Amino acid sequence: MPKTYNPFSGLEYLASAVVLMDAEHKVRYANSAAENLLAVTGRSLIDRPLDQVMHYSATLQSALDNAVSNNWSYTGQNVEIRRANDDVLHLNCTVTPVHSEDAPDVCMLMELQPIDQQLKASREERLIEQQQASRELIRNLAHEIKNPLGGIRGAAQLLEHELNNPSLKEYTQVVIKEADRLQDLMQRLLSPHRAAMQLHHVSIHEVLERVRSLLLLEYPDGLTIRRDYDTSLPDLVGDREQLIQVFLNIARNAAQAMEGKGDITFQTRSARQVTLVKRRFRLAIDIAIIDDGPGIPDDIRERMFYPLVSGRPDGTGLGLTLAQSFVQQHQGSVECESRPGRTCFLIRLPVERA
Repeated sequence: MPKTYNPFSGLEYLASAVVLMDAEHKVRYANSAAENLLAVTGRSLIDRPLDQVMHYSATLQSALDNAVSNNWSYTGQNVEIRRANDDVLHLNCTVTPVHSEDAPDVCMLMELQPIDQQLKASREERLIEQQQASRELIRNLAHEIKNPLGGIRGAAQLLEHELNNPSLKEYTQVVIKEADRLQDLMQRLLSPHRAAMQLHHVSIHEVLERVRSLLLLEYPDGLTIRRDYDTSLPDLVGDREQLIQVFLNIARNAAQAMEGKGDITFQTRSARQVTLVKRRFRLAIDIAIIDDGPGIPDDIRERMFYPLVSGRPDGTGLGLTLAQSFVQQHQGSVECESRPGRTCFLIRLPVERA
């Protein structure tokens, strides 16, 4: 049998998603890139109105109407669409009126180019700059606080020796203990920038198993930690103690949010040809820490990696700050997606250092 002639077969070679529609906004053709982008098969796309395939804004709807009625083109940047499975995508979108003798029912072409990776890279770069400035401010403040604290503690000790009434020593002890607590806090703020990394070949699964055993000892009743490991992953070059601290801080936060009762999953996967902080790596390891807790409150989600930001009344707000600092020292990245019932921290670490 002779093959059916397809006037749009050349569009299959394009990397960007292309959708052709008629005057009623029904899909007449979609290339393979469009099928992948919208997560549907080409056969299920044909003859369906576009708004049944994806959800989009009134602005894009107006652009489609104008392409039909006024023969106008449209170009939009950072257009948000929602696929049928509710995944949100950010795209650059172009709508162009077309006229083809081979396909007279087709009257417009829509081209979609995903920009999620560009937005992610830009957001990551901006976040790193903000956090570096924030940590520099905190370090300077910690240096300024440490010296007066030493003086306060010393004065309280001298005063305690001069007191004849033993009951008054209770008050000097309060001063001494609070000064010690604040000095410890200042030390923790300064310590990530003082300690030199001890680099060795490290098994990520050995690190996670260490974290798992520590948490199960801390929360023996009600906490379940599941493993979903890719055991074929190679060792990475890193500081074992720092990496233990990274995953312990994140997983402990999850356990505390669930009050020690719930499920946490440790998942490892490989990632190839990735860009981390403007560097290209041939191979990286993705480590996901997933919990089924209440989620991160909206009011701190954008600031949770900043020093002294905590969702718990008794929290110091240093756990995630230290974790991110150590990840960045390993040339990696850390991201978080959270909603009630599922919070996922994704840590991506290169196998070899640049």
